[in-house]
Amino acid sequence: MLLWVGLGNPEPGQARHRHNIGFLALDAIARRHGFTPWRNRFKGLVAEGMLGGTKVLALKPLTYMNLSGESVQAAAAFHKIPPEDITLFHDELDLAPAKIRIKRGGGAAGHNGLRDTDRKLGTPEYWRVRLGIGHPGMKEKVTGHVLGNFAKVDTWLEPMLDAVADAAPLLAKGEREAFMTRVALLTQES
Repeated sequence: MLLWVGLGNPEPGQARHRHNIGFLALDAIARRHGFTPWRNRFKGLVAEGMLGGTKVLALKPLTYMNLSGESVQAAAAFHKIPPEDITLFHDELDLAPAKIRIKRGGGAAGHNGLRDTDRKLGTPEYWRVRLGIGHPGMKEKVTGHVLGNFAKVDTWLEPMLDAVADAAPLLAKGEREAFMTRVALLTQES
């Protein structure tokens, strides 16, 4: 079983914040691939489905971004899922909008959801799907940018989420480069 975690904040008023792109990505995957309905578990919402012949447990922590690791750790411990089978989907300031990169491990780069997950799992050696939201250009504008809603000019968002959902079976099969290539091709066509 794989554990896929979308990072975000649970307040309804924050649903369209750039910081919640991880939640949006998991919602798109779950819808596209007929996952079970979301239910409360592990201090979050979970849904299950099959992707690429592999069972995937999707998790959206309801602990707020800064305590995301509590939910991730609880789900991973219950299902005995090792870090190499955990993937977090999160916003990434240092990538242009709609760009995606996957990496294993590394630093939190100021992302509190990653920092708390590192702390609770005791390791940063899980996979990260870094979803580009772009940088506002000035350090003092970062908080407002991240905690601001996607704007009408962010026409790249829905095509990117659709592409992530379309390519998700490749990711589940461990074909990470193929996943990134497929998302890039699909977003170029939009």
